[in-house]
Amino acid sequence: MPPRFVLVTRWQLKGPIDPIWEAIYHSEGWPNWWKYVRRVELLDSGDAIGVGAVRRYTWSSRLPYRLTFDMRTTLVERARRLGGEASGELSGRGMWTLDHIDSVTSVRYEWQVDVTRAWMAWLSPLLAPAFRWNHAQVMRAGARGLAAHLRVPLLSF
Repeated sequence: MPPRFVLVTRWQLKGPIDPIWEAIYHSEGWPNWWKYVRRVELLDSGDAIGVGAVRRYTWSSRLPYRLTFDMRTTLVERARRLGGEASGELSGRGMWTLDHIDSVTSVRYEWQVDVTRAWMAWLSPLLAPAFRWNHAQVMRAGARGLAAHLRVPLLSF
Protein backbone atom coordinates (compact mmCIF):
# COMPACT_ATOMS: atom_id res chain seq x y z
CA MET A 1 0.00 0.00 0.00
CA PRO A 2 1.43 3.45 -0.90
CA PRO A 3 2.06 5.98 1.88
CA ARG A 4 -1.00 7.95 2.89
CA PHE A 5 0.85 11.26 2.59
CA VAL A 6 3.68 12.42 0.34
CA LEU A 7 4.68 15.88 1.54
CA VAL A 8 7.41 17.97 -0.06
CA THR A 9 8.82 21.10 1.54
CA ARG A 10 11.33 23.51 0.02
CA TRP A 11 13.30 26.20 1.83
CA GLN A 12 15.80 28.64 0.36
CA LEU A 13 18.23 30.43 2.65
CA LYS A 14 20.88 32.92 1.71
CA GLY A 15 23.92 31.43 3.36
CA PRO A 16 26.57 28.73 3.22
CA ILE A 17 25.53 25.11 3.12
CA ASP A 18 27.70 23.82 5.98
CA PRO A 19 25.99 25.57 8.93
CA ILE A 20 22.57 24.74 7.47
CA TRP A 21 23.57 21.09 7.12
CA GLU A 22 24.96 21.01 10.66
CA ALA A 23 21.76 22.46 12.13
CA ILE A 24 19.60 19.91 10.30
CA TYR A 25 21.95 16.97 10.94
CA HIS A 26 22.20 17.67 14.70
CA SER A 27 18.50 17.37 15.36
CA GLU A 28 18.94 17.23 19.14
CA GLY A 29 19.27 21.01 18.83
CA TRP A 30 15.99 21.47 16.93
CA PRO A 31 13.94 22.29 20.06
CA ASN A 32 16.15 25.37 20.49
CA TRP A 33 15.03 26.89 17.20
CA TRP A 34 12.10 24.89 15.78
CA LYS A 35 8.95 25.99 17.58
CA TYR A 36 7.00 22.74 17.22
CA VAL A 37 9.78 20.30 18.14
CA ARG A 38 9.18 19.55 21.80
CA ARG A 39 11.84 16.93 22.39
CA VAL A 40 14.53 14.93 20.59
CA GLU A 41 16.10 11.99 22.42
CA LEU A 42 19.09 10.08 21.05
CA LEU A 43 18.36 6.37 21.60
CA ASP A 44 21.23 4.91 19.56
CA SER A 45 24.15 6.82 18.03
CA GLY A 46 24.64 4.51 15.04
CA ASP A 47 27.98 4.25 13.23
CA ALA A 48 30.75 6.85 12.95
CA ILE A 49 28.75 9.09 10.59
CA GLY A 50 25.38 8.44 12.20
CA VAL A 51 23.89 5.77 9.95
CA GLY A 52 21.75 3.56 12.16
CA ALA A 53 21.23 6.29 14.75
CA VAL A 54 17.78 6.32 16.32
CA ARG A 55 16.14 9.43 17.72
CA ARG A 56 12.74 9.79 19.34
CA TYR A 57 10.96 12.97 18.27
CA THR A 58 8.01 14.56 20.02
CA TRP A 59 6.24 17.22 17.97
CA SER A 60 3.39 19.56 18.67
CA SER A 61 1.58 21.39 15.90
CA ARG A 62 -0.94 24.06 15.01
CA LEU A 63 -3.67 21.46 15.51
CA PRO A 64 -4.39 20.20 19.03
CA TYR A 65 -2.34 17.00 19.06
CA ARG A 66 1.22 15.79 19.59
CA LEU A 67 3.04 13.02 17.80
CA THR A 68 5.94 10.88 18.96
CA PHE A 69 7.89 8.64 16.64
CA ASP A 70 11.35 7.14 16.28
CA MET A 71 13.51 7.93 13.27
CA ARG A 72 16.35 5.63 12.22
CA THR A 73 18.98 7.31 10.05
CA THR A 74 19.47 5.31 6.87
CA LEU A 75 21.61 7.65 4.77
CA VAL A 76 24.18 10.33 5.52
CA GLU A 77 25.91 12.16 2.67
CA ARG A 78 27.47 15.16 4.37
CA ALA A 79 26.07 18.50 3.24
CA ARG A 80 24.00 16.73 0.59
CA ARG A 81 21.43 14.14 1.80
CA LEU A 82 20.10 12.82 5.09
CA GLY A 83 17.51 10.06 5.11
CA GLY A 84 15.61 8.10 7.69
CA GLU A 85 12.77 5.71 8.42
CA ALA A 86 10.08 6.54 10.96
CA SER A 87 8.14 4.21 13.22
CA GLY A 88 5.68 4.84 15.99
CA GLU A 89 2.77 7.27 15.68
CA LEU A 90 4.02 7.94 12.15
CA SER A 91 5.52 5.37 9.82
CA GLY A 92 7.43 6.09 6.64
CA ARG A 93 10.52 7.66 5.12
CA GLY A 94 11.96 11.13 5.10
CA MET A 95 14.78 12.62 3.04
CA TRP A 96 16.54 15.96 3.44
CA THR A 97 18.35 17.11 0.29
CA LEU A 98 20.55 20.21 0.26
CA ASP A 99 22.10 22.06 -2.66
CA HIS A 100 24.12 25.27 -2.84
CA ILE A 101 24.29 27.58 -5.85
CA ASP A 102 25.94 30.98 -5.66
CA SER A 103 25.07 32.20 -2.16
CA VAL A 104 21.78 30.33 -1.80
CA THR A 105 21.27 27.00 -0.04
CA SER A 106 18.18 25.09 -1.12
CA VAL A 107 16.72 22.59 1.31
CA ARG A 108 14.15 20.01 0.26
CA TYR A 109 12.40 17.64 2.62
CA GLU A 110 10.29 14.80 1.27
CA TRP A 111 8.17 12.95 3.78
CA GLN A 112 6.37 9.76 2.66
CA VAL A 113 4.37 8.86 5.69
CA ASP A 114 1.41 6.98 7.10
CA VAL A 115 -0.33 7.93 10.30
CA THR A 116 -0.62 4.98 12.66
CA ARG A 117 -2.69 6.43 15.49
CA ALA A 118 -6.11 4.83 15.08
CA TRP A 119 -8.17 8.03 15.07
CA MET A 120 -5.82 9.71 12.59
CA ALA A 121 -5.78 6.75 10.23
CA TRP A 122 -9.55 6.40 10.38
CA LEU A 123 -10.19 10.11 9.82
CA SER A 124 -7.35 10.82 7.40
CA PRO A 125 -9.54 10.66 4.26
CA LEU A 126 -11.66 13.43 5.73
CA LEU A 127 -8.90 15.36 7.53
CA ALA A 128 -6.16 15.03 4.89
CA PRO A 129 -6.38 18.74 3.91
CA ALA A 130 -6.05 19.76 7.57
CA PHE A 131 -3.10 17.39 8.10
CA ARG A 132 -1.36 18.78 4.98
CA TRP A 133 -1.99 22.38 6.12
CA ASN A 134 -0.68 21.52 9.58
CA HIS A 135 2.49 19.95 8.15
CA ALA A 136 3.08 23.06 6.03
CA GLN A 137 2.71 25.27 9.12
CA VAL A 138 5.16 23.16 11.12
CA MET A 139 7.69 23.21 8.27
CA ARG A 140 7.25 26.96 7.76
CA ALA A 141 8.08 27.46 11.44
CA GLY A 142 11.17 25.30 10.92
CA ALA A 143 12.36 27.47 8.03
CA ARG A 144 11.84 30.66 10.02
CA GLY A 145 13.47 29.20 13.11
CA LEU A 146 16.50 27.93 11.22
CA ALA A 147 17.03 31.26 9.48
CA ALA A 148 16.80 33.13 12.78
CA HIS A 149 19.06 30.60 14.52
CA LEU A 150 21.74 30.94 11.85
CA ARG A 151 21.11 34.64 11.31
CA VAL A 152 20.68 34.21 7.56
CA PRO A 153 17.91 35.54 5.32
CA LEU A 154 15.07 33.18 4.50
CA LEU A 155 14.31 33.67 0.82
CA SER A 156 11.41 31.25 0.44
CA PHE A 157 9.62 28.37 2.10
